[in-house]
Order: sequence, then structure tokens, then C-alpha cells
Amino acid sequence: MNKPLDCLIIGGGPAGLTAAIYLSRFLLDITVIDAGDSRASWIPTSHNHAGYPDGINGKELLRLMREQAIKYGTTIETGRVTRLDRGENGVFSADWGCGAQAALTVLLATGLTNRRPPMDPELHDEAMARGLIRYCPICDGYEVTDKRVGVIGSGTNGVGEAIFLRSYTCDVTLIAPDKALELSDEERHQLEQAQVVLVDGPAEAIGVTEACITVNTADGLMTFDSVYPALGSDTHTGLGKMVGAEIADDGCFLCDLKMRTSVEGLYAAGDVVHGLDQISHAMGEGGQAAVTIRNDLAERSPLRRAPLNAAQQEAAQEGD
Repeated sequence: MNKPLDCLIIGGGPAGLTAAIYLSRFLLDITVIDAGDSRASWIPTSHNHAGYPDGINGKELLRLMREQAIKYGTTIETGRVTRLDRGENGVFSADWGCGAQAALTVLLATGLTNRRPPMDPELHDEAMARGLIRYCPICDGYEVTDKRVGVIGSGTNGVGEAIFLRSYTCDVTLIAPDKALELSDEERHQLEQAQVVLVDGPAEAIGVTEACITVNTADGLMTFDSVYPALGSDTHTGLGKMVGAEIADDGCFLCDLKMRTSVEGLYAAGDVVHGLDQISHAMGEGGQAAVTIRNDLAERSPLRRAPLNAAQQEAAQEGD
């Protein structure tokens, strides 16, 4: 196996790439392995990312972040890590498409995947690109101000999103994904108070017209300007579980305030950690994780990355 990296970053979204920029500028030897499916790449235009008053496309943001990381020495490989092990000496080994990679530390920035409504994948992606399907009311609730909005969901996720979106528009409909809406008396009261329309499912046969999106429900075909699937998400914690990382009740990695998991040398950042699922938040966690990794490595070997002074360089050359 090759010489251990200082840090292997698994995941090339905003959290992983922010950490890569920091760690490379700390003069550490790092590699990012990215499967290329960051949720940020789905975003047609982000309007709430500070510094881009006209918005920025998610793929373009990631391209710029990769370019910046590479500028400072980050190696970025395309692939999917399928196995993570930790030896008795504390060194990690990650298996991916080009073989095993050893690392003294690992940062998991593997994110999560939103559960999609039942529809053709290409049609889904087209609808997302046009803003007909949206997944983050915190990010883009502003864009549906005074528009017709449908929320497909039930329970806590559906209720929360419907009431949140009601602050942007008076036309919000909550649709059950399956049969009847599963609501407590308190949830039903909250929705009635907010004047959210309640419709039983199943929500199926989702279609796209020239300017709208349609959903076939128990009440017939309904037309909206945008639909928010509030169907939950799946957090990508499998690699951490392989080395014994503790998982919190919400399915995310259990981390301390410095982004350390319960396994020494293993860190996590971004949507795979409990917190606000926002690009800005993920970037902040990536920066915090990078600083922690650098400091933890320095405690192990304080001078391992200290620049050589002139006498040391001369001695090193004589040794050669």
C-alpha cells in the first residue's frame, strides 16, 4: 500500500472541498475522492449563497471550489469508496476504483440523498432545472412567493415544510404521498390555522407542462407552480459504520463541536452531520473539520509539516 496521506476526504461537495482548500493551504498531503453526486450539483441557481448577488449554478460553484483546491495542491480523484478500515496502528485504508489508499485521518463529507417522488428520472431532473420541483424551502422559498405550491409529504416533514412555505404564499396544499394524510390532532390544527389545504393521496402520475407541474391525487389532477417533495432523506453513513462510528438518533454521525466522530482520526462535515442542510453551513463545518484535523495531526508530530530553515535545508541536502 502507498504512503499514508495526512488526510483522505471522501466527498467532493461544499464541505469536502472547503476542507480540502484549508488542508492544502496547511501544507498537508491530502486527496479528495468524489463520486460526483453532491446535492449542490442539483441546484439550477442558488440565490442565497453570499457573494453572488445574481445567484450561482451549483455545478459552477463546485467547479470553482475544485479549481481553488487544486491550485493549492489538492489531488481530486473521481470514484466511489466502497470500504473503509482502520488498522491497529490507527491508520485508515479506503478501497475505491483505483485500489486501496492509506490515510492518517479521514474526513467523511458524504452527504445525503433526498427521497424522490415516483416519476421518470429524466422528467424529474428537467422539472428541477426549471424550478418546478424544489427540495429546500429555506434555500428557495423566496422564489415561490405568491405562487401555487404543493407539498408531497406527511407527518413532521410534510407539516413543517407546508407551514414554513405558508409564510411566502397563501396557496399551499399538503398532499399525502400514499393514502390518507397521517396527522396528529395538533398537526391538523396547526395546518388548519395556517389555512393549508389538505389532500389525500396517493400522489402519483406527476407531470410537467410548459409552465406548471401537475399531480394526480384522490381529489383529481392538481396544478402547481412548484412542488416540494417532503419525503425524508437517506444519510450516507455506511463508511463510518464500517469503522465503528457512532450514529445519532437522527441518523447522522455523532460529532463533537470540532467535527470529531467517536472514532479517533475520523471526522465528518456537511449534511452527514446533524445541523442546517445549507451550503454555507456545510462550508463552515468543512473549515472547522480542517482546522481540527491539522491541530490533531500536529499534536501527534509537532514538526512534521514545519518548514525547514536554511541550516536544516542544507543538512537535508548533505544527507542526500
